[in-house]
Amino acid sequence: SSIYEFSTPCRKAMSDCRAVLAQSLGVKANEIYFTAGGTEADNIAILGAARAQQRMGKKIVTTAIEHDAVLKAAETLGHWGAQVTYVEPDSSGHITPEALAEVLTERVLLVSIMAANNETGTVQPVKELAAVAHANGSLFFTDAVQAAPYRKIDVSDWGADMLSFSAHKFYGPKGCGVLYVRSGVKIGKLVSGGEQERGLRGGTTNVPSIVGLAAAYEKTVGTLEKNNAKISGFKELFLKKVFSEIDGVKLNGTAELPGIVNLCFEGIDNAAFLYNMDLHGAAVSAGSACAAASIKPSHVLLAMGLSEREARSSVRFSFGRDNTAEEILRGARLTKEIVDRLRGII
Repeated sequence: SSIYEFSTPCRKAMSDCRAVLAQSLGVKANEIYFTAGGTEADNIAILGAARAQQRMGKKIVTTAIEHDAVLKAAETLGHWGAQVTYVEPDSSGHITPEALAEVLTERVLLVSIMAANNETGTVQPVKELAAVAHANGSLFFTDAVQAAPYRKIDVSDWGADMLSFSAHKFYGPKGCGVLYVRSGVKIGKLVSGGEQERGLRGGTTNVPSIVGLAAAYEKTVGTLEKNNAKISGFKELFLKKVFSEIDGVKLNGTAELPGIVNLCFEGIDNAAFLYNMDLHGAAVSAGSACAAASIKPSHVLLAMGLSEREARSSVRFSFGRDNTAEEILRGARLTKEIVDRLRGII
């Protein structure tokens, strides 16, 4: 951040990273801000927009299936005096444009709807939802953290005024994220300190992680089709084995993303299932990684209409580009063995 010669390579690296991301997203370089991750980016977008507009008494609209980073930020807005409305999904986990339009009975400051769900892999019709928000005169923000590894993001096509994603989702460094803010959208500062990121967030710039983020995203976009095909193959292989060998299992949501599938196994407790899978060296979860330690029934699944018992019997499986077919088959085999054991079959 200093003006002496030693800092020049760092400033150039940051500028190059912004340019890489801007070109890929179809935006201007000065609309890209670097953050400490998706959670911070979500908070800056939601709380920063509300603070800048100074319209705490106005409505904020989000959904019941957002990541906690968005839900907690919306809750904070409620404490600040804003009226927060939560749109409910349909049974597949989709937020329809019609459902959004129904709650936009008056002008609201901000509509925040994720691009893809991190627990079910359901993809939202972001372009159509943004159009509904804009017809109401509202800003539209989308948390694209889960979508970024699998979907080509074209901000102008999507129509988002703000958008976030996080490096670790596409094999970049942990603790680094991106917030896109359309030129002309006012955002209030949440982290006071220095004038880094053009005054939006204070704090020492994490240059190595930012360089890693840009490199990882560029690689991800360049290999999107290849990786999606590979990961989709893993998901299909896993589902084929599970559904052919285990009774009383159903798919939660639509699993449109290649890397995520959420399954409900009748008659099991997901906490016991996770414990047993972990003992065998297999990593799965009951929902968002940020909430996995609590093993509470998933708010996403409950919002989709599942009972608490069904939510507590559901498990989120995810697949990555570095997995192998052997690992997938072993995971399916372990799943059957543990489900049978928990059901008292063996």
